[in-house]
Amino acid sequence: MIAYGRWQPFVDADPIRQHVQMLRSYGLGVARIRELSGTGSSVTRLLYGMHGRPPSMQVRAKTADRITAVRPRLELAKPSALVDGTGTRRRLRALLVVGWHQAEQAARSGLDRKTVNDQTRGVTLVTFASTALAVRDLYDRLWDVDPASQGVAERWITDARSFAARRRWAPPAAWDDAYIDSPSAVPDLGEKVSAYAALSEDALWLITEQGYTRELAAHRLGITSRHLERALTWARLEEQEKAA
Repeated sequence: MIAYGRWQPFVDADPIRQHVQMLRSYGLGVARIRELSGTGSSVTRLLYGMHGRPPSMQVRAKTADRITAVRPRLELAKPSALVDGTGTRRRLRALLVVGWHQAEQAARSGLDRKTVNDQTRGVTLVTFASTALAVRDLYDRLWDVDPASQGVAERWITDARSFAARRRWAPPAAWDDAYIDSPSAVPDLGEKVSAYAALSEDALWLITEQGYTRELAAHRLGITSRHLERALTWARLEEQEKAA
């Protein structure tokens, strides 16, 4: 590379600095990023400078590779680290839409009721990483589960749905898993919901008339099994609301 004049031992520090700031928004402190990337004091120099010198303008390519290899995951954050609460808030609200009362959410997540209430109402815009993980796990377990099938009383289901409806909160079907944590994302309450209804009809025809399993139906429709489950769940909830 040196012979061909292509060797670049240093790269622009700005994109690497932005990556570090993004990691910090996930609750990873400077010390934790240094530990995960194995870059020593480079992260400190990158952000603040050292020994009277300003923040780095360039960084070694090897150091940049190590830092950018650290991907933002809640599992990497310390349980007590504060992280953005957007995804937590959206998940709790979406569960209310499908009938999971806040008391049930608290009991099934291991969180206290006040934490669930405060996060749902947006009293605070941040949350502990441990809370975000607990809510994410809860959501993954319950977003497509009918509360009535789990012994939840009908009045609590109705109360939860009414509470969410009055505030026009978005259901799970309106959120894409890849973007539910992004503050800039918005729920798709129009075309996606209609698409889910149409998708559900096609899938049910394949399952009931053609003898397809759900997995095969999803494959035939060119979607994932998880996507299909969301469509079927949304269609079922719509029918329940019409019947009510």
